[in-house]
Amino acid sequence: MSDDPSIGIDAETGATLTGWDHVLQSLRDVFLTRFGSRLIREWYGSFVPDALGRNINRSEMLPVIASITSAVEQWEPRFLLESVSLDGSAAREGRLQVTLHGRYRPRALLGDMTEAGPKTMIVAMAGDTVTAR
Repeated sequence: MSDDPSIGIDAETGATLTGWDHVLQSLRDVFLTRFGSRLIREWYGSFVPDALGRNINRSEMLPVIASITSAVEQWEPRFLLESVSLDGSAAREGRLQVTLHGRYRPRALLGDMTEAGPKTMIVAMAGDTVTAR
């Protein structure tokens, strides 16, 4: 049995996507999906789309960060979130960049919460786009 059962299809290329890259794609999808926009899975998604295209000032940073972190906690058990940091210089340029630090649990979808090591995810928002890497 593989240590990393995460496998899917790359949304852009159609190629096989495995491991941590599959987790990143999964979270990008969650971040870009507005609650209530899917007919079958109505409560799938996040509040992140509500912030897209808006000017994110100091008073709006915390709700956006909370939207990102709650989406990770709710929809992606393969990433155990430990800390969050904000790139303040990006916010001054009209973007928001949040760095999430945590632990990768490749078999969490199977109920095995064994950690495979630390991982860092950078979520950047600019205009109407969200990237996660």
